[in-house]
Amino acid sequence: MKKKGKGIFREYFEAFAVALLAALILRALVIQAFRIPTGSMKDTLLVGDFLLVNKFIYGAETPEHIPIIDVQLPTLKLPGLRQPERGDIIVFKYPLDEKLDYIKRCIGTPGDTLEMRNGEVLINNQPEGRITFIEKKFDESEGRYVNYFKVVANGKDYVIRRYDGFNPRFGPVVVPPDHLFMMGDNRDNSQDSRYWGYLPMQNIRGQALVIYFSWDKTEPLWDIFHKIRWTRIFSIIR
Repeated sequence: MKKKGKGIFREYFEAFAVALLAALILRALVIQAFRIPTGSMKDTLLVGDFLLVNKFIYGAETPEHIPIIDVQLPTLKLPGLRQPERGDIIVFKYPLDEKLDYIKRCIGTPGDTLEMRNGEVLINNQPEGRITFIEKKFDESEGRYVNYFKVVANGKDYVIRRYDGFNPRFGPVVVPPDHLFMMGDNRDNSQDSRYWGYLPMQNIRGQALVIYFSWDKTEPLWDIFHKIRWTRIFSIIR
């Protein structure tokens, strides 16, 4: 009976170890969860959104350290399916502190010339896409009126926000080889490439794929029905 008990324990242990190893490989090379901590990508992504990130599409990176004991490992970048494109929403290691993960939209790829005139983004001296005004609303959390615009570019459509009456200028700058220019959809309240520079391709984690859960931090925990943003769950990120 003792041998049989040990055999069952060993089977459970081996099954758990295999499942854990598979989960670690999946997280390292294919899919990773990510939480939105700031409003720099409003209203595309909101504080309290939980995302799944596709790490395979641009080429996954082997693990940087061994979990729990935190031993650093040499990393290897695997081949990807394609290069990042304008309009992609990308999770990446923040260039000024690679322990932090950031998320922004890719606006410029290597060789692109970028400029902001009166708050409008120009890429190679052309508007970033076909831009249509949607509406103006007051954002209580930021204390500003915000203008919403729909952008259609590079086969994608997305919505950006700009503060009403605020028309910043930037550039022109040229994106260097092996780098990207990143911006938040909340254009006038985003710490992005305008402030910390270009994103090295080697810092890319992956492409934001889907919102698998979302909750509103401003709602009390006991009011679970209103705290969970039901309409955002399992929505595709554009």
